[in-house]
Amino acid sequence: MRLLEVCVDDVAGLDAAQAGGADRIELCSSLGLGGLTPSAGLMAEAARRPLPAIALIRPRGGGFVYSAGEERVMLGDIERAADAGLAGVALGALTPDGDLDLAMLGRLARRADGLQLTLHRAFDLVRDPAAALEAAVALGFHRILTSGGAPAAGAGSARLAALVAQSRGRIVVLAGSGIHADNVRELLRATGVREVHASCRVPAPAPAAALVAFGFAPPAGMQTCAERVRALKARLHES
Repeated sequence: MRLLEVCVDDVAGLDAAQAGGADRIELCSSLGLGGLTPSAGLMAEAARRPLPAIALIRPRGGGFVYSAGEERVMLGDIERAADAGLAGVALGALTPDGDLDLAMLGRLARRADGLQLTLHRAFDLVRDPAAALEAAVALGFHRILTSGGAPAAGAGSARLAALVAQSRGRIVVLAGSGIHADNVRELLRATGVREVHASCRVPAPAPAAALVAFGFAPPAGMQTCAERVRALKARLHES
């Protein structure tokens, strides 16, 4: 069975992903920064929907080496995701040397006991992906979201294939970044992945000039498109 996870950062995105037939949601804020932790209110709204939702736990943009204070924020956000009734959380933390921060991830995973665990794309920055996969299995993660260490999954297909082979069914390799209806069939053939992650976004209508002038909106934005979700889902099932 092949599954489509769609990342969204607002209520309109939830609506579009659901209408397009997504199988699972990754719930975020600020997708323009690669995704940050969603608000408690958005978590509660996602929990009302029929799709399982995974809350991204990322307290700021930038890298993935976190302070003790940022860890406390993430621990609290995991509790909010659990209290909202979400299906799981997506976690990631690195050491300054480019390894998974196993101590911090262990504490975060224990706080998320009973939830599905995704290791997010901090994985793509580790210096030894094979060792990091084994560590993720040992920590109890259910899946790894990765582009194969490349900016887009198509360019990382060789590593994705190697990770799928190494996983031997112990953990799901969830391919993400740059995936759409026109390239997903080739990615599936090249890698053997069975789950993909995509934003399925298109340019949003230009905001009113006053909103831009006052700093309330960027000059251009993106929005989740139900038709793109639907097209990608159809290609998954054709392959």
